Amino acid sequence: MADDKPLLLVAAAALVDVDGRVLICQRPEGKAMAGLWEFPGGKVEAGETPEACLIRELEEELGIVVAHACLAPFVFASHTYESFHLLMPLYLVRRWTGMVRAREHKALAWVKPAALCDYPMPPADEPLVAWLRDLI
Repeated sequence: MADDKPLLLVAAAALVDVDGRVLICQRPEGKAMAGLWEFPGGKVEAGETPEACLIRELEEELGIVVAHACLAPFVFASHTYESFHLLMPLYLVRRWTGMVRAREHKALAWVKPAALCDYPMPPADEPLVAWLRDLI
């Protein structure tokens, strides 16, 4: 079956702290799916690798610096929305420089993987929760 929806490549990160908690970010008002919780990251720009995108997005969104070597590919989501198909690789990040702070999101939360299901997320993010819960 052919699908004529455009493919959107988004890179995301599961930042894991020393206590095994994962960072999730609440989407701000005025954006699609406002109020839902997501993993930080963003759209991969033309000519950009997913890793370069994440390094850029994590600095823009959270004010942290992540080295390429600290991005560990983990799992990916593939989800069809109404107007596009999303492909989203999720990287594990356990080391970064700087203090995590919300620059673009409404709120941030450090959550144990088993409790991630208590936070409403976009449909593409939901399947990733089981992987984090089972493997972190």
